Amino acid sequence: MGGDHGPEVTIPATEAFLRADRSASAILVGRQDVLEAPFGKLADAFGERVRLQVASEVVAMDEPPANALRAKKDSSMRVAVNLVKSGEANAAVSAGNTGALMAISRFVLKTLPGIDRPAIATVLPTARGHCHVLDLGANVDCSAEHLMQFGIMGAMLVSAVEHIDRPTVGLLNIGEEEIKGNEVVKEAAELLRKSGLNFYGNVEGTDIYKGTTDVVVCDGFVGNVALKTSEGLASMLAGFLREEFGRNWLTRLGALVAMPALKRFKERVDHRNYNGASLLGLRGVVVKSHGSADAFAFQRALWRAAEEARNDLIDRISQRMASRESTQ
Repeated sequence: MGGDHGPEVTIPATEAFLRADRSASAILVGRQDVLEAPFGKLADAFGERVRLQVASEVVAMDEPPANALRAKKDSSMRVAVNLVKSGEANAAVSAGNTGALMAISRFVLKTLPGIDRPAIATVLPTARGHCHVLDLGANVDCSAEHLMQFGIMGAMLVSAVEHIDRPTVGLLNIGEEEIKGNEVVKEAAELLRKSGLNFYGNVEGTDIYKGTTDVVVCDGFVGNVALKTSEGLASMLAGFLREEFGRNWLTRLGALVAMPALKRFKERVDHRNYNGASLLGLRGVVVKSHGSADAFAFQRALWRAAEEARNDLIDRISQRMASRESTQ
């Protein structure tokens, strides 16, 4: 029910996902008057692989998280997360209010043993493919211990979804040298070195897009600023290209000649391919889709959630945290 487009996007995305992944099933959660008709069409196509779970309330995109948590106990978001808690669903995916989703998920599912705070992780394109960055806004102020936990969760995420046994982990800093950074970052680096992870060391902002490491760890304030800056830069460059290629008949002709290369470039940096931010550290898989996602992008978020569930992400994080606790 959430996001900028609601069922106009989520229903076609679910249909495409179910056609592509024949081992998956889906539960549509939301208001009956809105979902009954499209659900009927999906049921005709997929039978028992799809069902409808009615929820009488919807969390608005601008609604305060505290209100969504306390006053809307039958919201589609709350019902979806409850399905994960009960085991009826392996994962929940929402394009709705991020703050509300995090608050509800943390309240309903609780955090895993050894995890102090959940973190938001997403995928960004790099020169070598892509990397996972966390935290992206769930935790503005973090201790060194929190950053170390983010490193473990990010590494387990990459191991699960990318099937990399020992993914490299970098700590975002203002320089590669060990003497750089504030005291929290220096202490976090020391904890990460002792964690048993494949810790690369400090990385700078440029290393994110170089693909220096598989995982980049930072606090939510820095991560959110880095993400929004990247999005703004990408938008500006796309605007510059359109302006320059449309300047006169000669540049328009050049654009026509360059079209194949421009198309491949667009495919490589298309943010829709990387849609779906994971809420890590919870006792269940929850994935947040971008609110403006189209059907293709939302389908990618569904795929990410399915991969995390299939590859036992929660168990991987739990086991890693348990082994850390036993050695302390």
